[in-house]
Order: sequence, then C-alpha cells, then structure tokens
Amino acid sequence: MVDERARHFRRLRRMRRSARRWSVLAGGLGGAAAVLTPYAGLGLPDAAWAGAAGSAIAVAAWRWVDLRALAAVPAPPALDPAEAAARSRARLVAAVERLPVGPGVLAEVRRVRSRLALRGTTAAEAWARLDRAALTLAGLAGRLTGLAEPAVREAAEADRSLRDLANRVAGVERALKLAPAEARGSLAEAHATLVGQLESGVAAYERLVVAAAGYVAEDAHPSTQDPSAARLTEATDLLHGVAGALAELRTTQTPLRTH
Repeated sequence: MVDERARHFRRLRRMRRSARRWSVLAGGLGGAAAVLTPYAGLGLPDAAWAGAAGSAIAVAAWRWVDLRALAAVPAPPALDPAEAAARSRARLVAAVERLPVGPGVLAEVRRVRSRLALRGTTAAEAWARLDRAALTLAGLAGRLTGLAEPAVREAAEADRSLRDLANRVAGVERALKLAPAEARGSLAEAHATLVGQLESGVAAYERLVVAAAGYVAEDAHPSTQDPSAARLTEATDLLHGVAGALAELRTTQTPLRTH
C-alpha cells in the first residue's frame, strides 16, 4: 500500500538533512576545540572538546557515506495513475471499515453502485427484487437457527450466483446493441435464456424468504402455553379464592341482632 518511490525520496531527504546537521555540529565542535585548547595547554576539558569534535566529524562522515550509497540506488519506478488511485481508494475503504458503522455504510454504497450499473437493462428490475428479498432475509437471519441454518447458507450462495447472473445478462444486453445484424440472432437467444434463468432464480429466492418468514412466525408462537402465563393464571385464581374466603369469614362473624 506504500508508494516505494515516494518513500525512497523521503529517506534520501532525511539522510541529507542528518548529514548536514552532523557536519554543522562537527564544524562547531572542531572550531571550539581549536580555539579553546591553546589557552591553558592540554587538559581534561580540552580532551572532552577534542573527543566530541572527533566523534561528530566521524558521524558526519558516515552520514555522507550512507547518503552517497543511497543516492546511487536507482529510484523505484513511478506508480501508474490507475494503480495509485486504486491504492488510495483501498486506504480510504480500510479507514471507513474501522469506524463502528463503516461496514454497513460500505455495503450500502456497493449495493447502490451495483444497482446503478444495471440501470436501463432488463436485469435492473430483477436486481431490485433480489435486493429487497436479501434485505428481508438479513433481518430474519438472526432467528433462523437450528434446522434453518443450512437454508441460510444456501441463500447466501444463491444470492452471489444470481447477482453474477444479473451482471452477465446486462453484459450480453449491452453487447447485443453493438452486434452486427448477422450476430444478433444467437445473442438474442442467449440473452433470453439468461433472462429466464434470472427470473426463475429470483422467484425461487423470494419463495425461500417467504418460507423463512413463516418459520420465524411459527417459531415465535409455540403450541404449548407459556409457563409465565400459566403461573399468572394460577396466581389470579388463588387471589380470587382468598378474596372469597375473606368475604365469607366477615359474613359469619357479623353478630346477630335481637329484637
């Protein structure tokens, strides 16, 4: 994903700046050592000045040697504009995918772009129906567990196959408009066959989605009574019984009046 040519020149610029900095530092330390040493003869401070100046001169020399070696290496070839655009697009997609809502946004963008690519062709309507069915099935996928899991996998395979078939239908249809008169007969026959396969495949996918919705609906309404509802019914009956018993007790404890 990195432009090797740009990285090569960046390394070259960094090494040139480093060589210049060490050259300036070596010149400054060397000049200071040359001026300060004769004042009081050679001593410990003069040895420190001389050692620092010598070290800076050595590092500067190594930097210039490394710079010449790197400059002698041929620069990598420039990227093709199409390849550079593809790399920039890949970096942008990777950055968006790291966001919390990134995958969903990218999926929606790809879906809209694919639909626009088929606009004006026979496959556009079938593609729109397939999109609606696929979105419906995606909303039900979380509840299609157990025996329904193989059907979900089959639906995913069928979705990819039908989308590829729709692209082939659109490609043949565009080629049919450009084909000469003598070649249109066979192309038209092939196009009609592909359209029939696409229509039947999308209809079968829609029936699968309807069956999946029926499975989810039946799974949400079990034949037996909910245990919580049964417990509430028992509690209600118990309270009614207690209330009746209390009412009867108050009646029996009322004192009889004498005339």
